[in-house]
Amino acid sequence: MHSLYYYGFDSLYAMLVIPAIIIAVWSQIKVKTTFSKYSGFRCDITGAEAARRVLSANGVTDVKIERVSGNLTDHYDPKANVIRLSESVCDENNIAAVGVAAHEAGHAVQYAKGYSPIKLRAVILPVCQIGSQLSIPLLIAGLLFNFYFLVKLGVLFFCAALFFQLITLPVEYNASKRAMQCITENNILVSATDIKGARRVLSAAAMTYVAALLISLTQLIRLISISKRR
Repeated sequence: MHSLYYYGFDSLYAMLVIPAIIIAVWSQIKVKTTFSKYSGFRCDITGAEAARRVLSANGVTDVKIERVSGNLTDHYDPKANVIRLSESVCDENNIAAVGVAAHEAGHAVQYAKGYSPIKLRAVILPVCQIGSQLSIPLLIAGLLFNFYFLVKLGVLFFCAALFFQLITLPVEYNASKRAMQCITENNILVSATDIKGARRVLSAAAMTYVAALLISLTQLIRLISISKRR
C-alpha cells in the first residue's frame, strides 16, 4: 500500500517537474532570442539615457548609473543606490536596451516611492539567503543521521527561499509596469512598434521568474515526499 502510494507520488512529481523544466528552458531561450531580436531595432536613445528619463519622470535624482561588464547583468543596487547596466544595454540605442534599462530604473523608483513588496523583500532577504544555502545540507544531514528535526528544518528553510521567489514576482512585474508607463507617457519610445517591442522584452524576462518559482515548487514537493518516506 505504501509503495503504491509513493509510486503514485513519484509519478505525480514527474508530471509536475517535466513541464516546469520545459517552461524554464523555454523562458531562457525566449529571453535570449527576444533580446537579440529587438537589439536590432534602433532608436534615438541609449539604455542609460532611458533609465535617467524614467528616474527624472518620477522625481528621483540621487540614483547613479554605472556601466558593468557582462551580458544582461543589469541590476539596481539599493545599498549603493546605483543602477548598473551591462555592456549590451548601457550605451546601446536599441529597443531591447531601452526596455531593460527602464525596468532597472523602475526598481529604483520602487525604493524611492516606498513600494511595500520590495521593502518586504529587502527585510527577508538575509533569512532567505541563509535558508537557500542551508536547506539541502540540513535535509541530507537529517536523512543520514535519522534526525527528523533537521529534515523538517531543511524543508522550512527551503520554504523561506521559496517565499522570497514568490515576493519577487510582483516586484518584477511592477518594475516593468512602471517602466512601460514612463516609456509611453514621456515619449521615450514613440512608435507603437517600438513600444510593443520593449513590452515583449520585459514580458520574456518576467517569465524566467515564473519558471524559477515553478521549479522551486516541484523541488519542495520532492523534499516533502522524501521527508515523509523517512
